[in-house]
Amino acid sequence: MQEQDRKEKKRSQGDLRAQIDDNLRRVYQEALQEELPERLTQLLEELRRKTGQ
Repeated sequence: MQEQDRKEKKRSQGDLRAQIDDNLRRVYQEALQEELPERLTQLLEELRRKTGQ
C-alpha cells in the first residue's frame, strides 16, 4: 500500500470515528431530555422516603 493510500485510509477512519462520536453524543443528549417514566419516579420517591432523604 502506498503512503498516500495509508494517509487516506487513516483520514477516513478518523472521519468515521468523529461521525460515531457525534451520533453517540446526540443520542445521549436526546436521552437526557426524556422524562423518566412515572413508575420509575414513584419508585425513586419511595426509596428516598425509606432511606430518609
